[in-house]
Amino acid sequence: MNSYQALSAYYDRFTGDVGYAAWADFFEALFRREGMQPKLVLDLACGTGSLTKLLAERGYEMIGADASPDMLAQALQNTAGCAKPPLFVNQRMEELDLYGTVDVCLCCLDSVNYVTDPAALQRAFERVFLFLEPGTGLFVFDINTPEHFARIDGNSYVREDDGVFCVWQAAVEDGLCAYQFDIFEQQGENWTRAQEMHEERVYTLPALTAMLQKAGFAEIKTYGGQDFSPVQGRESRVYFTARKRDV
Repeated sequence: MNSYQALSAYYDRFTGDVGYAAWADFFEALFRREGMQPKLVLDLACGTGSLTKLLAERGYEMIGADASPDMLAQALQNTAGCAKPPLFVNQRMEELDLYGTVDVCLCCLDSVNYVTDPAALQRAFERVFLFLEPGTGLFVFDINTPEHFARIDGNSYVREDDGVFCVWQAAVEDGLCAYQFDIFEQQGENWTRAQEMHEERVYTLPALTAMLQKAGFAEIKTYGGQDFSPVQGRESRVYFTARKRDV
């Protein structure tokens, strides 16, 4: 997993187009589709807490977990005004350790791809399974697909905001996508530069399904979009749901 030591301070400025409200709408539609009314929700790999905050404002009791102390520091600031402040914990996915069970675990924005060791991801799935409510617990996550990584391999991207811009390059090799981030910020007449390297693992849908089954999950479903369309095989992002049913 990556520390986000440099990127954390700029993350929200560069992700204004994510559309967190649409993500929250999707999750609530999914809850209705699954016939559930969750109360306690875990936002796993919550980052700066944008989605955590939105769901807290919609009445859910929220826990946010992330491996990066720097991202969690931003999340605490972002949610300081919530009537029901979320609980944040500094934990890696594969080391998840809660005080009790949750109704739903959400893991968004290809955070699963950021667990580059398949054995660690298997442990993460097992930890999520352990802390979901027996019989009804729902696990929801999305991934960047192999098709997505094939499309971005070798490409460069730029994001800009007032007085700061970020350039990053993507390179895929041996099942890993490496992102080189260069962040430039204007300070008076000078510019400062910060660099950070991130990696994502290319996971196939059958491999993830097998890992979920091994962890104990049932009723594993995939969607090709937030409209619950079937997977066609060309999507850049695919959504998974899985249930923790009683044995």
